[in-house]
Amino acid sequence: MIAVLFDFSGTLFRIESTESWLRGALAEAGIELPDTEIAGTAKALEAAGALPGGASPVRLPEELAGVWEIRDESAELHRAAYTGLSRQVPLPDPGLHDLLYDRHKSPAAWQPYPDAAEVLGTLRERGIGVGIVSNIGWDLRPVFREHGLDQYVGAYVLSYEHGVQKPDPRLFAVACEGLGADPRRTLMVGDDRRADGGAVALGCGVHFVEHLPAAERPDGLLPVLDLLDGSRAGSAGK
Repeated sequence: MIAVLFDFSGTLFRIESTESWLRGALAEAGIELPDTEIAGTAKALEAAGALPGGASPVRLPEELAGVWEIRDESAELHRAAYTGLSRQVPLPDPGLHDLLYDRHKSPAAWQPYPDAAEVLGTLRERGIGVGIVSNIGWDLRPVFREHGLDQYVGAYVLSYEHGVQKPDPRLFAVACEGLGADPRRTLMVGDDRRADGGAVALGCGVHFVEHLPAAERPDGLLPVLDLLDGSRAGSAGK
């Protein structure tokens, strides 16, 4: 069976902006702030790298360096890493740090790329298996369900459920096994050359997309269909 494995964040879905994320948590907490203060706080949170799926930290605090490297190996480590980063920024209520973390896990915080449904639907029509392989610390399945994309996915392989992170080839192997696919006839699609490139060790082809806001990448996934047309998936790469 030919199969395509996809990364989640920056590949099929994009997280909301840092300001939208902050506004959502403030609204949930019933806290009102002036727009100028919200904008400044959002900018500080972005620089801190506190939004999972958003920008990386401009400066990683030394005390968080260890947990940051293995943050996707468990739910506890993931929360500790990102709430640790958000706590570098003063907020009007200490409880907002956990609210922000919880907010980013909600389906409302994520938007699929414009061509995601078309590409996944076409793959299913062609009888090509689809798997999700993600470095993540929480269950992303509700995001797919809420946005109507779960119907196209045959296997989810999430790092925190296995205790290892990409580029460890074991994650890609589990996905291929779950789909009944030969790795040499499987294509991995992602936005991180180091993490997603780990699939090469298993014999998979790899294709990279740009990690851009959804509105700026309307058709970045469509080339995947061209790569599969009339060729063995495992021979594709970029």
